[in-house]
Amino acid sequence: MVPKITKQEIDLGNGKIIQLETGKLAKQANGSVVVKMGKTMLLASVVSNKDANEDMDFLPLTVDYREKFAADGRYPGGFLKREARPSDQEILVMRLVDRVLRPLFPKDYHSETQIMIQLMSYEKDCMPDALAGLAASACLTISDIPFKGPISEARVVRVNGKFIINPSLNELEKADIDLIVGASIDSVTMVEGEMHEVSEKEMLDAIKFAHKEIIKQCKAQLEFVKKFNKNLSKREYDHEKKDNNELFDNLSKYCYQKFYDVAKKGLSKDERKKNFSQIREEFLSKYDDDFINDNNFLIKKYFSSVEKKAVRSLLLSEGVRLDGRSEDQIRPIWCEIDYLPSVHGSAIFTRGETQSLSTVTLGTALDVNRIDNVTHQGSEKFYLHYNFPPFSTGEARPIRGVSRREIGHGNLAQRALKIVIPENNPYTVRIVSEILESNGSSSMATVCAGTLALMDAGIKITKPVSGIAMGLIKDDSSDNFKVLSDILGDEDHLGDMDFKVTGTENGITACQMDIKITGLSYEILEKALLQAKKGREAILKEMLKTISSPRENLKPNAPKIEILKVEKDCIGAIIGPGGKIIQGLQEETETTITIEEIDGYGKVEILGTSQEGMDKAISRIKQISFTPVLGEEYEGKVKNIQSYGAFVEISPGKDGLLHISEISWERTEKVEDVLQLNDSVKVKIIDIDQRSGKMKFSRKQLIPKPN
Repeated sequence: MVPKITKQEIDLGNGKIIQLETGKLAKQANGSVVVKMGKTMLLASVVSNKDANEDMDFLPLTVDYREKFAADGRYPGGFLKREARPSDQEILVMRLVDRVLRPLFPKDYHSETQIMIQLMSYEKDCMPDALAGLAASACLTISDIPFKGPISEARVVRVNGKFIINPSLNELEKADIDLIVGASIDSVTMVEGEMHEVSEKEMLDAIKFAHKEIIKQCKAQLEFVKKFNKNLSKREYDHEKKDNNELFDNLSKYCYQKFYDVAKKGLSKDERKKNFSQIREEFLSKYDDDFINDNNFLIKKYFSSVEKKAVRSLLLSEGVRLDGRSEDQIRPIWCEIDYLPSVHGSAIFTRGETQSLSTVTLGTALDVNRIDNVTHQGSEKFYLHYNFPPFSTGEARPIRGVSRREIGHGNLAQRALKIVIPENNPYTVRIVSEILESNGSSSMATVCAGTLALMDAGIKITKPVSGIAMGLIKDDSSDNFKVLSDILGDEDHLGDMDFKVTGTENGITACQMDIKITGLSYEILEKALLQAKKGREAILKEMLKTISSPRENLKPNAPKIEILKVEKDCIGAIIGPGGKIIQGLQEETETTITIEEIDGYGKVEILGTSQEGMDKAISRIKQISFTPVLGEEYEGKVKNIQSYGAFVEISPGKDGLLHISEISWERTEKVEDVLQLNDSVKVKIIDIDQRSGKMKFSRKQLIPKPN
């Protein structure tokens, strides 16, 4: 039977058209949509169980994004030749989509829900990451799953002062703003990206531009669902256990004011936790164990609800935060550099109860981070890894590899700092941030510690970077709101926004914003950005008290690097048969040597801690790669004398004939009258045979001609 296919087009302008299609593929899913732009095609599907697991009080949502190597006509790397665990890039796309969708499901909907997005066809000028959010939203919109959408995501860049939606790779490379914005028709819910030190107004203008385009995409989805099924209705559900109003009222009356009073004391994280736990125990002491066991799920839910209400009310009514700070106050900061004696650069950055110990390691081209994804192949000379061990929050839990959160936070910090790494920096640079304590904003602590560690290592960054996480508490029933600087972990959990902003004294370098409520105004967003600027400047001022500029010289234990440029034809001679020459040279000089062809030349990197070994390696490579130049002057040594002239060696293995007639302006009867074996002599190359490479020298052209 021929399937009934529904299609909808979205015109982005400049010849760019997105097409939505359903009815042909994956019809057993609750919703499935193919999104096409150019030759790039994504298949998105969603399935949500009819019932929720018992005692489930959250939405178990999984967003999975995978890029198929066949989409680009390529084979997966590795022995198995099969797509395996997701790449960092795929995980970052999953996070982008998840963060936009999650706040738009009903709070009482708790069914296991899985959204799968697959890249099925790929064209290099149509990047799929900006289409993934649209694909996920479209398949949810045409399904019966409760969802307060539609939403969409769009990439906005600025090239030569002009904003462009969903750019080509060429346009992206020229951009000074690169943002992915997620939004509904009513408001922006997610922003992430990097910038070249732009102002708050410029960033806000980019978000507004993207939102206008997203509104078009959301309206197109509504038209799409009308074509698909104009009478589509959402499923009915009842996932929350029946409330016990009497229990909730009793708990509120007993605990609310007590929670409020504890929150007002400005205690530390542990002290506050102990006080809240004591209030819970005092309340539960009124009930027997059977009642508590029977109502355990509701009790946990009610405690969380009342605690959240008390903390939020305190902030909105009195402007008092959990640790006693004012809205725009930054927690106490202390920093230290050069803490680890054996590493190339290190720094500790501590702000309140959040601490990062970051290290910098310098390497060669062998140490680059090689990337072999479907949509991106190449390497990174600067990269950052973020680790979040359980002890940083006082917990003991299993460690099962690098989490999505760790990859996301590391990527944000890397984006924040890469703009200040100078283009002429010869080293591969790796930063590792170990989070040793965490109570909010550990990714921003990573940015600050990473900046200090780079300066401690002697990397000549263009400007230091600082970062801050902003929060929001907004009253649902009024226009009352509070924007919070440098948020705590609890303020993130209980609040309505997590907005991370990084930058130099000149402007913003990266951002990441997640909104947990609908209807966020641009007024609030602008206030948050300006308050963040003030906070970033205060944090940077504290950082620069520890080290104000990069070290003039590398540390003694840090490797030095020299870069030589050689002729392309010399690459094979330097490497030798099976790598014999370059390997032997590395062992002999205790250096690391890499060589690669770039723009028709050979680029040789020599890395070592011993200057003597490096000098020896440099000298040997110069000898091997020596290329005589016609007309140039060289100091040589007489290696052989014949009746017709002398053979002069100007480099090991490189010699030529100094004919007897070119020795002197006066007539020379015998070569030995002027030159002897092993004499040093300065000569000029007057001829190089194009076929054989044989050279002819002149000595007399370097001697003043007699009258």
